[in-house]
This record gives sequence, structure tokens and C-alpha cells, in this order.
Amino acid sequence: MAKYILETVSSKRQVREFLDLPKRLYAGNRYYVHPWDKDIESRFDAARNELLADGEAVRWLLRDGEGRVAGRIAAFYNREVAAMNEQPTGGCGFFECIDDQAAADMLFDASRDWLASKGMEAMDGPINFGERDQWWGLLIEGFEFQPLYANPYNFHYYKKLFENYGFRNYFYQHTYIRNLVSGELGSAVYERVKRLRETPGYRFTHIDKKNLDQAADDFRLVYNKAWAHFPGVKPMEREKTQKMLREMRPIMDEKLIYFAYFNDEPIGFFIMVPDLNRLIGRFRGRMNWFNGLRLLSMLKFTRKADRVFGVIFGVVPEFHGKGIESGMMYEFEKLIGSGNLKYKTLELAWVGDFNPVMMRMVENYVCAKKHKLHATYRYLFDREKPFTRCPRLGGARRNTD
Repeated sequence: MAKYILETVSSKRQVREFLDLPKRLYAGNRYYVHPWDKDIESRFDAARNELLADGEAVRWLLRDGEGRVAGRIAAFYNREVAAMNEQPTGGCGFFECIDDQAAADMLFDASRDWLASKGMEAMDGPINFGERDQWWGLLIEGFEFQPLYANPYNFHYYKKLFENYGFRNYFYQHTYIRNLVSGELGSAVYERVKRLRETPGYRFTHIDKKNLDQAADDFRLVYNKAWAHFPGVKPMEREKTQKMLREMRPIMDEKLIYFAYFNDEPIGFFIMVPDLNRLIGRFRGRMNWFNGLRLLSMLKFTRKADRVFGVIFGVVPEFHGKGIESGMMYEFEKLIGSGNLKYKTLELAWVGDFNPVMMRMVENYVCAKKHKLHATYRYLFDREKPFTRCPRLGGARRNTD
């Protein structure tokens, strides 16, 4: 009898097993928090994932000789996203596996062969079939900390499984942390804020929930100037940004979302939300109307959601270096200092090492420290082709890991 058997996920029972495997693997792990099942499933639903309009996704389960699930993986590609790379590149993700290289290799082989049959020449992993702010990268450092919502948490041996197969580090993603109770902004921040106050035209404010459509328009304008030029990042349409903020509304704290304006034109944003992982562990992935009400009640009436998740930060290029991020942080700092907010820490995830300007800004002006490290790996199907890391913004490609 074969040691492992690979099967394609197609039935409702297999979908349930795909979703439930992490619950068994991480049982007893005090840091792992199971995400909402519906958020995972949305990646494989054409009605909820626009990337499937011009792409495909497939999932596999790996069973041992006794029929128990020993691993899982998904592979996916979108033709437009694939074409943004030096070679057509798909992805693999939602990888979970026992500590056995043979088992991991079967899952990686399945992803590689399927993607190659679709015209891909490389695969990134472990990544999400969607926006980069969710389930992107392999945890390398920070196993002793609870992850942010939809940020990857995995066993330390996964690094060995990926690298032994032949994956190489394409880029690192840093997560930063700032203590909001005892930490203070640096003197350079206050100097920048002083200069901004002395210059007419600047304005910094948090959003108003009653005017989310305007906030969505302002976000889109800044995002498409500040982020859409990054490799693999697509411009956002108006309908998508409006939908995004409407979906965030139930958990949104309007005092955590800031915009910067110059002469009433949006030039920057800093979007934060209460981190749901402080609350949802007890739900074990099941989102229904009752658990939804419980979550909203806990957000409103308890102080357990004491961590802020910095989702995304952006300043339009023509205002870089002028202290815009300091102006937004200063407004947030005033509210923290007033004692009117319950939050104790701020974490900012997904700061790529290919963006040293953003790293310096977070360290020097948000006054945050490196906290966790994830890696996005790439596997070239042509094993003789030279491997190059993700190019630095404004710099050349790097060949070292």
C-alpha cells in the first residue's frame, strides 16, 4: 500500500476536511487561531474572488495509509497577474502538512505539475489567491506570538519542507510592533508635525462612518498612486473600494482610520482595525449569525480586543519625505494619550524588504520595532534558470537569499 494518497478536493466532505486539518495539527498550540472558514472558502468561489474570472484554482488533500489527512495544498493562477512577472508565475498556498518531506514533496509536485500544465513557469508560495494582506508568506520568526487576523502562522519545520524541495526566498515581509501604552513618538516626528502645522493646506483626520463612500474614493485615489506600481499589485476600481469599506464597517473603529489632505486633496491614508484574533479563537472558524452577534458584542463591550492591526499605509509619491505619515500618527497619538481608546499595541504587517524606504519610515516615524518575519518563496520550474530575488524599489535585482 502506498504511504500517501493524493486526492483532489471536490466533495463537501473533502472541503470540510481541508478546512478542519489545521484544527487537528495545531491542537494545543496556544498561539494558533483558526480563521473564519468563510474567508478561506471565498478564495475558491468565483462569485467572491474576481481572480477566478481569468484564472483557476484547485485543492488537494494528502491521506496516509490509514486514511487520515496528513496534508493539504491549493494551487492557482490568474493570467493577468502571472504575466506581471519575468516568467508566467502562479501560486500555491493554504499549505499544511505533517513533518515529513515525502508528504510535502507530493503536495508541491501536484501544484508544480498542475501549474506547468496551465502554462506557468514558476510558483510563489505559500501565498493567497487574492490580496497580499491575507495569508501571504511563511512564518520564519515569531512563533511565540499570536498572529494577526489572516496573517500566516505555521510550524517552524515548514521552512525546511519548502527549502528542501527547492523553493528560494523571493522576499521577506516584516511585521512591526509598537507599544501604545508606554511607547512615545520620537523627536523627529514632532519636528515634522511642527513643520506641517506651519505650512498652510495640510489636514489630518480620522474618517466618519456616516460618509464611507467619500472615504472609499479618497482611499482609491491614494492607493492607485502609492501602491499600484508595485510588482503584482493592480489598481483598485471605485466599486471595489466601496465594497471593501462597507464590509469592514461592522468591525470598524472610525478613530483607527486616518487620511491626510493637502488643499482638500487626499494624499495619504493609514488604515487600522481592531485585531479579531484576540476574540475569534473560541469560534473555531464557524461564522454564523449567532457568532457574528457575539463578536460585535465583544468588540463593543469588552476590552479584549486590545491590539490594533495596521492593515495598510500609503502616501502619494509627490508627498514622500514631507512627514505625512508623522501627521497621521500624531493625530492617532493624541487620542491614545487622552485615554479614550482601549488599545495597547499596534502591529503593522507586510512591510516588504524590497521597500527600504517604507521600512525606515515605520522604524523612524511610527517608532515601531521588528516583531515577526515571513518569507515569500519562489520555485522556478526550469531548475537551470538563474534565480533572482524581487527587485528593490528604485534598485536592481538581488541574487542573494
